[in-house]
Amino acid sequence: MKLAISGKGGVGKSTLAAALSLIMGERGVRVLAVDADPDANLAAALGFTLEEQRSIVPISRQVDLIEERTGAKVNQYGQVFTMNPDVDDIAEEYASKKHGVSLLVLGAVKRGGGGCACPENVLLKALVADLILYNDQALVMDMEAGIEHLGRATTSGVDTMVIVVEPGARSLEGARRIVEMGREIGLDRFAVVANKVQDSDDAAFIADSLADLDILEYLPFSDALRRADRPGVSVLDGADGELRKRFEKILDTLEKR
Repeated sequence: MKLAISGKGGVGKSTLAAALSLIMGERGVRVLAVDADPDANLAAALGFTLEEQRSIVPISRQVDLIEERTGAKVNQYGQVFTMNPDVDDIAEEYASKKHGVSLLVLGAVKRGGGGCACPENVLLKALVADLILYNDQALVMDMEAGIEHLGRATTSGVDTMVIVVEPGARSLEGARRIVEMGREIGLDRFAVVANKVQDSDDAAFIADSLADLDILEYLPFSDALRRADRPGVSVLDGADGELRKRFEKILDTLEKR
């Protein structure tokens, strides 16, 4: 199963991505969690200690790796380099492991210069395509607020794009934009997880605003999760029994599809 999880910043993408990854790990599934959000929070949500988080170097900053695989120097222009670098061993070699989950942090995709066909971007795009289309592990990709890392070549490998929303107009409008962008590149499998829902009015507002989308679950605002947001504490450590059941229900529904 290959999942891309997106949504406006701060809605709880990393929380959901970590919870689904950790539950899969507990169930004995070989799962790779990919942090594709420049505001990288997935390691913390998975329960990595602060020291472990600081030791993780994003792939976009692995200069020796980028130069070896692309045949070009980083931060130099006017070079000829391979557009199809060998990437199939990167997940195994560079992933950090915790609680049965392998984590790969991609780092930022540069946007300058009309798309920036630079060695870093070429390597990242090739890596994402390989992970989605050819890697045999389950994949949970914590996206930035959009679909920047995806392209038409990879859409066939994405089982579902899960969009996390909260009961606010900007979050819901962001969800609609993500769906629009996704459909432009051929994605047609979307689902929504509503987070930080405090009452029936919140749930109704989300349901009415996204009536054409499948809402998998309404997650309540969790003060326990907020209090548990500490280095070395995973989202499942902070989730009470009811919230954990809801995470499990989301995963079960996605697996049945």
